[in-house]
Amino acid sequence: MIEISGLRKTFRTGRGKKASVVEAVRGVDLTVHEGEIFGFLGPNGAGKTTTLQILTTLLAPDDGTATIAGIDLLTDSEGVRRKVGYVAQGGSTWHDVTGREELVTQARMYGFSKEEAHRRAERALKAFDLAEYADRKCKTYSGGQRRRIDIAMGVIHEPKVVFLDEPTTGLDPHSRARVWEEVRRLRDEGMTVFLTTHYLDEADALCDRLAIIDHGKIITEGSPEQLKREITGDIVTVGVDGSTPQAAEVLDGQPYVRKLEKIDDDTGLRLYVEDGATAIPQIMRTLEAAKVELGTIQLHRPTLDEVFLAKTGRSLRED
Repeated sequence: MIEISGLRKTFRTGRGKKASVVEAVRGVDLTVHEGEIFGFLGPNGAGKTTTLQILTTLLAPDDGTATIAGIDLLTDSEGVRRKVGYVAQGGSTWHDVTGREELVTQARMYGFSKEEAHRRAERALKAFDLAEYADRKCKTYSGGQRRRIDIAMGVIHEPKVVFLDEPTTGLDPHSRARVWEEVRRLRDEGMTVFLTTHYLDEADALCDRLAIIDHGKIITEGSPEQLKREITGDIVTVGVDGSTPQAAEVLDGQPYVRKLEKIDDDTGLRLYVEDGATAIPQIMRTLEAAKVELGTIQLHRPTLDEVFLAKTGRSLRED
């Protein structure tokens, strides 16, 4: 559904001696398949929004090529606009307009007749469970309700692809979960969804595949499970209050420990092991033999944050 090759975008900032060049997108190559939820995961300023604005024809690239639904982005931008929907991060609803009016206006802007625009608006209000709020002004909506109106506006013309820029930023957990349901429903109805996010749990829960972007470059891509499997093995966290140096001394170099790190607050250790179920009994025996009192021991699988940490040397959570 989307083919991107060598996409680049540079911005010039400041004037005179303070002028500088920022490479926002640095040679992005991507393939997005029809009918999948594809995620762009990365910290703020990584190039996610700039890439989306290029793919939705709001910005012209400096270099590279892209086709969307078989249409060339550079030679037929109008054709691309007819095939895509775009929901910006900041939203697009007006305070003193009703949800129904927003949807009808959006449909009319795509060239539908007045009768057809009202029919599509009614169908969207039901699909996004907004019918009971349809004739209230948007300023009375909750954050989650406004976000659902935003998404409904983005798909009122039934595009092949919808681009969602940080669709749940600022929403409470209940509203986030509801938006997730709507995104999955769009995918299940055959739409291709391309979303940006800096939320690890959102990328993990929603995306069929994702790409991690940092400083304008794709670091890695694949399904969440594939990416986590790249960080081979398991992670065992050992809590040993007051005995961290001694525990580190006896565990470091053990054949079942691939890597050992001290936890930031110095209350324990993080051990990277091949197989957690096998390593835990050995860890316990080693500490017992050294007379180090074990407080807690926990096993967990690698996360997307560990993938980001392994690829970039820093934590996405910190960013």
